[in-house]
Amino acid sequence: MSITVIGLDIAKNVFQVHGVDETGQIVLRRRLRRCDVLRLFGELSPALVGIEACHTGHFWARQIKALGHDVRLMPPQFVKPYVKSQKNDAADAEAICEAVTRPSMRFVPIKTAEQQSVLLLHRARDLLIRQRSSLVSAIKAHCAEFGIILAGGARDLDRFVEKLNDVCRDLPDVARDMLALLGMQVRDVAARACEVEKKLLVWHRTNEVSRRLATIPGVGPITASAIAATVVDATQFKTGRQFAAWLGLVPQQHSSGGKERLGSISKRGDGYIRRLLIHGARAIVGWRKRSASKTDRWISGLLDRRPVNVATVALANKSARIAWALMSGGTDYDHRRCRAA
Repeated sequence: MSITVIGLDIAKNVFQVHGVDETGQIVLRRRLRRCDVLRLFGELSPALVGIEACHTGHFWARQIKALGHDVRLMPPQFVKPYVKSQKNDAADAEAICEAVTRPSMRFVPIKTAEQQSVLLLHRARDLLIRQRSSLVSAIKAHCAEFGIILAGGARDLDRFVEKLNDVCRDLPDVARDMLALLGMQVRDVAARACEVEKKLLVWHRTNEVSRRLATIPGVGPITASAIAATVVDATQFKTGRQFAAWLGLVPQQHSSGGKERLGSISKRGDGYIRRLLIHGARAIVGWRKRSASKTDRWISGLLDRRPVNVATVALANKSARIAWALMSGGTDYDHRRCRAA
């Protein structure tokens, strides 16, 4: 039995394998438990293995690649058109086996365990910040039920908690105790978020790509480390526009009959990096709008023609293209060359 291409549909406990030979004939179709996956691939000769880039995809790709196979990850939305019949595990594995052989298929680079660890720091920080905002909003809502309107919030957390302790003195004991508990929880979550940010800064200082990306205006250590950990190989994108399109920062097309119709940004790809780039661009655009200095003619001219939000997204798009140029070319950001341009 000579297997050249294998499609593996991964799941939590039940896996489906679909293998074909050189002529495309089906020679392997099997349902496996989790403990039997590596045993089977260890017995097979090296082959081309296709896996969807979904949950646990990078882990299984590393494990199977270590056994000598050529493993390739594919976005699930590009595999779906190859499903011939109703959706089930066997049909998905067959579609993966066929999609991995297509010459126009786009593949996802396999992330290392270190890169996934850094991304875990980002996910944990994002979760803690959302929990902090949720707690602050809950405290404001509970205080409003007693006629107390609290201003401020997560931006000035210490002042917010001190003000909360002052206004709660006239409340009933039960309400005062619960609000104090929520205030302590806010401080605890904020402290844990700071600890995660410190670990991110330590990794940022040790990574050469992340340090170069942080020199771009509007890109700080958090954004730079997120891009460096997510983008394994920048050369997989032919141009900076492809990288910006992968982040969903280009207009969405509804073109037909030779007539181009461009709408709002597509918002495809990694939403976390897109959000970070837009936040950084918003800080620069806001400063340029308030400042009397017109040193950056590109932003100033854009603000004269377009709304602030449009200019912000345009600057985020430009930052993404610059980031691709730095990663693919291995160069540093040159402020003097940018001003001259």
